Amino acid sequence: MAKNKLRVLPGFGLSLGYTVFYLSLIVLIPLLAVFLKAATLSWHEFWHIVTDPRVVASYKITVGAALSAAAANAIFGLIVAWVLVRYSFPGRKIIDGLIDLPFALPTAVAGIALTAVYSKKGALSGVDHLWTTSLVYLESKFSFLHVISVIGRKITYDRPGIFIALIFIGLPFVVRTLQPIIRECEPELEEIAATLGASRLQTLRRVVLPELLPALITGFALAFARALGEYGSVIFIAGNKPMYSEITSLLIVTKLEQYDYQGATAIAAVMLVISFILLLIINLLQKWSQRYRKS
Repeated sequence: MAKNKLRVLPGFGLSLGYTVFYLSLIVLIPLLAVFLKAATLSWHEFWHIVTDPRVVASYKITVGAALSAAAANAIFGLIVAWVLVRYSFPGRKIIDGLIDLPFALPTAVAGIALTAVYSKKGALSGVDHLWTTSLVYLESKFSFLHVISVIGRKITYDRPGIFIALIFIGLPFVVRTLQPIIRECEPELEEIAATLGASRLQTLRRVVLPELLPALITGFALAFARALGEYGSVIFIAGNKPMYSEITSLLIVTKLEQYDYQGATAIAAVMLVISFILLLIINLLQKWSQRYRKS
């Protein structure tokens, strides 16, 4: 008779039961309560609330800014993670520790700090001036670029402020996801590719990126999910102009302050569905990348 393996945790049944109970208590029941509260509305009332022009504009701003910030974090987070793992330089541990600052810093404090830094009288006020001047110059020289006005003429109290705040809070997710995978990647593979005549671009595209792609997509998904529901760091720097720089989280809080609980839960339910769909698509892409890597 085979000896029973010693398990530190209790048996499968008890562990699974506790897992389902804890997950239901913390995640599933609150999410279900949102849909149940929204279900008290008639279909006409629900549709009227979630398709209001102001609400639709907040959807576009929130999802668009979250996707853009997550994409930027995927690119620059990869570079930061690569530098921190592959190179030794003075202050590396300090920089590595600062990566976790958005985790520990209250989001409201982050929003106030970013606003103070990028405002016209802030430490990086020149960045705001340079951004505005560049947009004006490009639009004056190239008339077909007038569409970039929708981006925003300035950083603080405008759409670019949302983008910067979401990059700030999402960067650690990408860096911390990629660092263990980069440590496991053997530098010898890159050297072998170089000896076989591969250029740096070919080595990056055919050797490095296939190994990092699943982790990169995971980091992108985490940064996107975090940015989609961000509130504290955005409201101080966005300007919160309805139909222009108002995010959905702020709109939900506004309705709660007006005691419009049904309207708030209806909008929240739509955001949950959007989040589930987008995360499902990202997870399918991640599975595809893993299969591509194995093949």
